[in-house]
Amino acid sequence: MGYSSRRPRRANEEWENIACVDTVRELVLDNCSSNEGKIEGLTEEFVNLEFLSLINVGLISVTNLPRLEKLKKLELSDNRISGGLDVLAEKLPNLTHLNLSGNKLKDISTLEPLKKLDSLKSLNLFNCEVTNLNDYRESVFKLLPQLTYLDGYDVEDREAPDSDGEVNGDDDEEGNEDGKEHFDEEDGDEEEGVVGEEDEVSGDKEEEDLGIDDDDEDNDEDVKAVQGEKRKREPDDDD
Repeated sequence: MGYSSRRPRRANEEWENIACVDTVRELVLDNCSSNEGKIEGLTEEFVNLEFLSLINVGLISVTNLPRLEKLKKLELSDNRISGGLDVLAEKLPNLTHLNLSGNKLKDISTLEPLKKLDSLKSLNLFNCEVTNLNDYRESVFKLLPQLTYLDGYDVEDREAPDSDGEVNGDDDEEGNEDGKEHFDEEDGDEEEGVVGEEDEVSGDKEEEDLGIDDDDEDNDEDVKAVQGEKRKREPDDDD
């Protein structure tokens, strides 16, 4: 169950009549308007929330976010957050993906509180001033050793897979190769069958041309006699 907001509004205006908020796993409130750093209606009642998107809602800090222990992915792009990330480890202890792109983060030191997020694997800081610092990537990976991906790439500049983090390409390739080999073998058998049929048809045609009946038990002698006459005539034809 999820929720999506498409135009600026107060969040609680949309879900005030929604029951069972404890069953919601994904919540998208992009472009909603915040009130003094708060999104009205976003409370700790969303106990099973795993994905929360608050893109361009005017947040200047994360201080007023509710405690969401099961939250894994948090989108905070295009806000005005400049620091105060300390509360994330307290309120969102199981966070694995954090997107802070397009915020006002300038110094590596502002990221230090993220060290307490033991499960954090992916961090995005696109369009933040901090990305312009010398040795930015090396510094962040050193500061946050639990990170696997920074701005979509690992420490060796290999691109991150899809959001699920699961790649089944190797298994698929092996399956395709097996299927191809099996298909080729079947083709080979089929070709052999076709060749055999052609040979049989040619033999039958030759016997028909010689005027021989397959059902005649004495046709062997007739075949030999006719073929002998044919061989005798062939040199004359060549001359």
